[in-house]
Amino acid sequence: FWNSNTGTLQNSINTGSQICSLLWSKHQKEICSSHGGSENQLSLWQYPTMSKIQDFKGHQARVLNMEQSPESGCVVSTSADETLQLWDMFGSSAVKETDMLGTNKFMMGMPGIR
Repeated sequence: FWNSNTGTLQNSINTGSQICSLLWSKHQKEICSSHGGSENQLSLWQYPTMSKIQDFKGHQARVLNMEQSPESGCVVSTSADETLQLWDMFGSSAVKETDMLGTNKFMMGMPGIR
């Protein structure tokens, strides 16, 4: 993490695997990272200490991308295993898993997701 005003390094961590994407929590001082490698997990980090809060495992292949619902702590992740998974990131549980192939009807009725 770099200070954009001074150009100095503020903090650095070794995650042990490829980082595919990052999300900043809008309501918590937390960062979520998605990973490839042997674990294919999402990791939740406390900012600014960057201490790991929890790993979220469920994908069988590299996590390609993730996005956060603008109205909740729900995070959706996509993977090379052709699944899309919804996570209650701040409630620490998998909300729903479904095949990525097909329609998006499974998202109807979820707060903040259309």
